[in-house]
Order: sequence, then structure tokens, then C-alpha cells
Amino acid sequence: MSLHPLYDDNYLPPDHSDVVIVGGGVLGLSVAYWLKKMEKQRGALRVLVVERDLTYSQASSALSLGGIHQQFSLPENIHLSLFSASFLRNINEHLAVVDAPPLDLQFNPLGYLWLASEKDAAAMENNVKVQRWVPGTASQLLCGQRYLVTPVPGMEDEGWFDPWCLLQGLRRKVQSMGVLFCQGEVTGFVSSSDRMLTKNQKEVKLKRICEVHVKMDNSQEYQPVECAVVINAAGAWSAQIAALAGIGKGPPDTLQGTKLPVEPRKRYVYVWHCPQGPGLESPLVADTSGTYFRREGLGSNYLGGRSPTEEEEPDPENLEVDHDFFQDKVWPQLAQRVPAFETLKVQNAWAGYYDYNTFDQNGVVGPHPLVVNMFFATGFSGHGLQQAPGVGRAVAEMILEGRFQTINLDSFLFSRFYLGDKIQEDNII
Repeated sequence: MSLHPLYDDNYLPPDHSDVVIVGGGVLGLSVAYWLKKMEKQRGALRVLVVERDLTYSQASSALSLGGIHQQFSLPENIHLSLFSASFLRNINEHLAVVDAPPLDLQFNPLGYLWLASEKDAAAMENNVKVQRWVPGTASQLLCGQRYLVTPVPGMEDEGWFDPWCLLQGLRRKVQSMGVLFCQGEVTGFVSSSDRMLTKNQKEVKLKRICEVHVKMDNSQEYQPVECAVVINAAGAWSAQIAALAGIGKGPPDTLQGTKLPVEPRKRYVYVWHCPQGPGLESPLVADTSGTYFRREGLGSNYLGGRSPTEEEEPDPENLEVDHDFFQDKVWPQLAQRVPAFETLKVQNAWAGYYDYNTFDQNGVVGPHPLVVNMFFATGFSGHGLQQAPGVGRAVAEMILEGRFQTINLDSFLFSRFYLGDKIQEDNII
């Protein structure tokens, strides 16, 4: 019995590929999809996806809560999530494969309910003002006696969906489009370099990656793959991939010495049962403390958790779950918002990784200014899954057309880290 190449550990990457995508999660697969969708002639681009674990046992995409909303404080994030909502609603128009069953994304458009106490009311009001400037959003403000402001979303494009279905659907589609897969780890790059003068007559060195080294499972040797473009979609480990290309290896306070500020942050998701909990029409509820929950299925089960403070950040060395964190930090907040949760019973829990951008918690999209053919799709700090369709198209546009066309993401370029231009997003959980 022959194994499909996707699952064959002995499957070697090709000697050359126009594009090598490092990371086969939803963001990397979305870039692959849009590159093949937008290529001028079928088969014109050879695209290779390199993924360390094609079972996705620890993939952020598969371990996500699957939420999608437009209640951000930055217009770019709102536009990205609106684009993704349209993509998800029409998923089988985009990802249908001949003779394959349609995808059941289980999209629950029940909305997001953001809760804020009086001290956070002003910030929430400002966010809603931004949202109302963007066509397609429908946030509302409700005022109560106990909590001053509780924005209620439009019910069309916010809610949650099945992350695993999106991941598998993208993978199935891009394979049908001719994208190649390889299970292995990128261990190095070979680059050529050139020197140029800036407007201030300062000399800078530009690098171009011409070869990717891929170490296969159960092997000490690497396979060289010649390439024209590299996509860094390695999620929580994207800074390591950037460092392999020499990014951040220059003198301090220079563009050459500016690192990609993305690191793994561990987040817990807990599953609990509560027969008296919120009903079937309950939206995904989020609190400005970082606590959140949503229903899971029809059996009075719920998923939720809480974003830790900087002081509470767990060790990301492994994916072990801290059950005391739920008892001490999550449960009290849940019971305050929903008194019925005082009697909940935890049934299960898991942990996953955020690709956390320590600079401003927003994504990094587009080319590096000095390693000119490395493009980023990373650093979304927990909202990469819901924005993947829009981000993938943006990266493909930059590669094929030389600029962002559908959504202007210039503020997400790498250069902001050197310039110190933070674009802070307030609604991160």
C-alpha cells in the first residue's frame, strides 16, 4: 500500500521551488492558496510548504477556540476580519475540490459580546467609534447599571467556527492546486548579497535567499531547495527562522540589528459543563480582564479561558496545563459575569501557542527591508486564525503585484520595529 506523499516521511522536497513556505498552519496554507489562485497561468508557480509536524498535534491553528470578530481598535484588523468572514461564509466557493465532500465549517454567527466595567468604558466607546467608520460593521453600545458599557456586535459576521475544518480544507484545496508538501525542519539558508547606498549615502547590505536547507525527519542531513521567495509563516517559532536568515544579527539600534519580536506564549483552553449556563443563542462572551467563553455543542458544555498578565505568563517550554490557573484566575471572573458558573465542573483542558508579537501585538506582513525575498505572515498574537484568509491574499498581492491591493497593510510591515512605530491593538484576548 503506497502512502500519500503528505504522510510519507521519506518524501523529499524538490530541488527547486519558486516559493518555499515555512510553516503549514492556516496562515501558511492561506498564502499558498492565494498564490496559486492569483497565478497568471495554471502551474506557473511551484509552491512548497515545509511543516515540522503534518499531524498538527501542537499546531496553533488546530488548538484555537475558533473565534472571529470585527470589534478591534485598528481599522486594518477590522478590514481583515471582515474579509475573512466573507471567505468563511462562502467557504465551499473558495475551497471546493472535485469529487470531494463539501466542507462543514460549523460557523456559528452568534456574535461577540464584549463586557467592560466603568473604568474601561471610555476605551470601549472609542473602539466602537472606529468600528462604525468601517463599512460592514454593526457594533452597538448598551449601558447597564452594573456594567457601564457592553458592546453588542452585528450578528452576521461574528461568532466561531471549526478551526480544524478550515485547516484541512485549505490543505486539501492547495494540494489539488499542485502545492507540494514536505515534513521537515528548515535549518538554514544560503543567501547572496549586494550593497547599495541610501539617500543619506549610507551603505547597506541587501540579502537575497537563494537556497533553503530542509532537514527531514529521522535524518541528520539536509536537503537543499533552490528558491526565489521564502514565506516565514512559522508562527511562534518565526523569530528563529528569521534569525537563520541573519535578521537581527547586526549592530544594536540598526535596521540590520532589529530582530523579529515574536515569541511563543502559552495559552490554556478549559472545557466545563454547566446545565444552568447560558442558552443556545449565547454569543461568545469576552471581558476586558481577558476572560472569555463560548458554548460548545448542545450538551451544556463551554470552552473558555483567560489571557494572563505579564506577571502570570506561563513557561512556554511545554504544553502542560495549569489547572490552578483556572481555579484562581479564570473561575472567579466567570462566576462574576455568569453566576450559574459557580457550579460548573471542568471536564477537559489543553494548551496551545500564540505567535506573540511583544512589540505591539499585531501581525507582521510583507517583505523584510534587507532580506528582500523573505516575506512575513506571523505575529498575530492570537487572531491569526480568524485573519488568515485576508493575510494570505495580502502576502500574495505583495509578491505577485508588488503592493497591497485589497487591504492596505503598510502599517504591518517589519520596518516599524526599527522605527519604533507601534500600532497598538486594544482588543487582544
